[in-house]
Amino acid sequence: MNQECEKAPLRDRLVDVLKQVYDPEIPVDIWELGLIYRLEIDESGKVDVDMTLTSPACPVVGTLPAQVEGYLRAQEGVSDVTLNLTWDPPWTPERMSEAAQLELGFL
Repeated sequence: MNQECEKAPLRDRLVDVLKQVYDPEIPVDIWELGLIYRLEIDESGKVDVDMTLTSPACPVVGTLPAQVEGYLRAQEGVSDVTLNLTWDPPWTPERMSEAAQLELGFL
């Protein structure tokens, strides 16, 4: 099996993990909220993630990124995780998936 075929299932598994992490103030997972800006996996299983929160004043700014990193790191096939918390560009509700917008009554 080539490396691209092996990488795709790992990415799918990681997205599934991210879909199990919820912002404690909003009943939608962080993937559907659009809080994950970038998820890249290299051939050695190193994962690079850029994520944000709904605001810099979010009460979980000190805990949620570490929780996300830990969940990703615990997955089989992941050799390392680098999580970058960024505020640029700032999160806006337009980043939410259609499913999240429906759930929250935006549509």
